[in-house]
Amino acid sequence: MKPSGLLLLAAISVALAVAAPASTRPHYGGTLRISMREAPASLDPADSDQAGMFAAPGLSRLIFDTLVTLDVRGQAQPALAASWQADPGNQRWQFIVRRGVAFQDGTALSSDSIAASLRSANPKWKVFATGDAVVIECDAPTSDLPAILALPRYSIAKRGGGKLAGSGPFAISRWDPGKKLVLTAREDYWGGRAFVDSIEIEMGKSFREQVIALDLGKADIVEVAPEQMRHAVSEGRRVQSSAPAEWMALVFSRDSQSAEESKLRQALALSIGRTAINDVLLQGGGEPAGTILPNWLTGYGFLFPTVVDLEHARQIRSEAGGGPGWTLASDPSDPLARVIAARIVLNARDAGLVLLEPSTLATSSKVVDIRLVRMPLPSFDARVALSELATSLGLPTPKFEGDPAYTLYAAESALLQSQRVIPLVHLRTATALGVNVMGWQEDPDGSWRLPNVWLEMGKP
Repeated sequence: MKPSGLLLLAAISVALAVAAPASTRPHYGGTLRISMREAPASLDPADSDQAGMFAAPGLSRLIFDTLVTLDVRGQAQPALAASWQADPGNQRWQFIVRRGVAFQDGTALSSDSIAASLRSANPKWKVFATGDAVVIECDAPTSDLPAILALPRYSIAKRGGGKLAGSGPFAISRWDPGKKLVLTAREDYWGGRAFVDSIEIEMGKSFREQVIALDLGKADIVEVAPEQMRHAVSEGRRVQSSAPAEWMALVFSRDSQSAEESKLRQALALSIGRTAINDVLLQGGGEPAGTILPNWLTGYGFLFPTVVDLEHARQIRSEAGGGPGWTLASDPSDPLARVIAARIVLNARDAGLVLLEPSTLATSSKVVDIRLVRMPLPSFDARVALSELATSLGLPTPKFEGDPAYTLYAAESALLQSQRVIPLVHLRTATALGVNVMGWQEDPDGSWRLPNVWLEMGKP
């Protein structure tokens, strides 16, 4: 399903991009300094222990390429694969390798090196090289394979001798795990040289530390918390925000065990003030969500209710009888998640439900019934995005059957009807830029297109 809303959003994104004045031209040179919250211990895209890490928008794509990329409409575009085709049944695919591409260590990209990388990323696939092509045989029909291969974990990497090399626009010149990464622009990049000479990335910095670094001229690009966007703008900072693309939800650890428990879960969903969470706690930094995927990606999100109905919640609660209550956990390192969890506990109490946060439990208790999760949109392909989110959360695998125009809606509806997940809000990501940062562009999910950025010299 590819709604026209995506086309409108793409047009708006282009119109809002920060462009250089007509009197100036992009030029090469300089070091771009970035500060970020994440502190990954590994840069390897296939490292499952780092799943979700190094996800600061677009950074991993500075080092690595994928066979395929997706445009903002979710359409597959050539990258390291110049073309591809599937055999009847969509279970066996062939990808023709782009010529003239090299890893950062100077060795040529080959079908053999691509096959080795993909086998590391997904041992379930049968991957082998044949001439200038790579063949992937899946264990089931996989019509979305090109879109799947655009996911960061399928980035092509050369591994050997304890070293890691990519074919992206920048080469790794210094790596202090979890602390600092220094990248150098490659003159031989197949897609053209980036404008800046190098990028320095400081990791593990809080939002407050990042803003201070920006104000002191020690950083050119920093992250801004969703709830701080308005404040940052009011203080005169150059702030760019994405479409609502990061997702927060309550996820139950197991299926409902009875009709009474199902009613209690329904009552909890009706008791949560999503609009108040967005307007007050997030300061308008997102949108209330009744779905897993954002409305701009699917076009049907508005069909799912997000309003609080406390009277109905209390009625359902009384019909369900007494309940033992649930334990609720959130990321202790995420202050926003902690505040939202506390608000949900109060909302539930107003409906006669009992939620206990881990801090109120005995230290010996390890039982967690509900988790407050926060996840970025993994793909511009809606079907791939839904499948990835469901898999990450241990939810039932979505089934896409029947009319293509209806199958996505039906698959997401089925996930929501399972009562394993209660969507809360879709958050915007925000970035603050230094005055010397020019040519800024980003995708609707907030992914940075840093190879297009250039630095205007002479500005403080």
